[in-house]
Amino acid sequence: MRNISIRTLVAALSLAGAVNVQAAEVIKIGVNQPLTGVVAAAGTFVAEGAKIAAAEINDNGGVLGKQIQLIIEDNKSNPTEASNVTEKLIVRDKVPALLGAWSSTYTLAAMPKLMEYKIPMLVETASSSKITQQGNPYVFRISPTSAMEAETFAARVKPMGIKRVEFLVVNNDWGLGAAQAYGAMLEKEGVEVGKTHIMDAAAQDMTSQLSEIKHAKKAPTHVFLTSGTEQITLVMKQAEALGLNLPVITTGGIMPQQLIQHAGSAANNTYHVMFFVPWFPDATLSPDRARDFIARWEKRGLDPAGMPEGARGYDGIQTLAAAIEKAGKADPKLITEALWDVEFDGLTGKVKFHKDGPEGKASGQSKPMTYLVKVEDGKIVNAD
Repeated sequence: MRNISIRTLVAALSLAGAVNVQAAEVIKIGVNQPLTGVVAAAGTFVAEGAKIAAAEINDNGGVLGKQIQLIIEDNKSNPTEASNVTEKLIVRDKVPALLGAWSSTYTLAAMPKLMEYKIPMLVETASSSKITQQGNPYVFRISPTSAMEAETFAARVKPMGIKRVEFLVVNNDWGLGAAQAYGAMLEKEGVEVGKTHIMDAAAQDMTSQLSEIKHAKKAPTHVFLTSGTEQITLVMKQAEALGLNLPVITTGGIMPQQLIQHAGSAANNTYHVMFFVPWFPDATLSPDRARDFIARWEKRGLDPAGMPEGARGYDGIQTLAAAIEKAGKADPKLITEALWDVEFDGLTGKVKFHKDGPEGKASGQSKPMTYLVKVEDGKIVNAD
């Protein structure tokens, strides 16, 4: 019996050693995305873009001679889950860095855990100014704030003939922040800003808000709309049914191809502020990288409509991999320091972080490019 116990112990120790060796051969990166819930499609596409980046990096030898392993968790389109997932990835999976968490609301919920455990997170999709101005030095964002987005839109206001606007936005940090930032910019441009109408993230019926816009005492020339593509699809169908025939401008970089697929003719005459335009790779900062990403996306048989979201996941993992390489070790403190030195041409623009927030506790903010596209007769055209 004693001999059996010794053999069992030796075998167990050997297995443990093998597991440790295997763990040492990979570098884990946590991915916190909404894979189910109201914005599941967008989060899933971000995760697919992250997978493409990891595969590309691994095909080219990995990072520091090791393969990247993505640990992907579902935050279920819920802020509480976003916080729980962040802690799970840090404590259970021992990731030295994270990508997440798609929306401003989910990201803000995750941020206290970054401070608690001193782990950096690359924010690929979130626009609230609160994210980089709260004094969290473990946050590095490659998506623009709503204010940055609005600033780049200012040059388009007069050519588009925008005279008076109303807003319809999702009732969260993203939607309310977009209405505030775009409203301030439009007022500076001499545009009359009307009412901001809100809708809950899970709302299915927006006919009341749309009717109010249609029957406003002073008719708007344009409507600014901020929400996920799924909810925007419902809005456009309901607007068409009500006979509300006004140019709509969406903010935040939705998926216009998916909008066309599901809203049909209701998607026509809509404009969309984008951060990546796979339909026009030559218009991007790095056309060759864009074409390669498109080819990899298509080779995997993924829905082409998801590429604008996938590009954010791709750039996020490429950014973290570059920081780990610079750090020389998969150590959270060294990765955090190295992120300040990362600089490369991504799909969404040049990634280079500047400080935003309280001195000594500033977050990192990059400044991506923005584009404007329009849906005409069921096709996406370059509106710039």
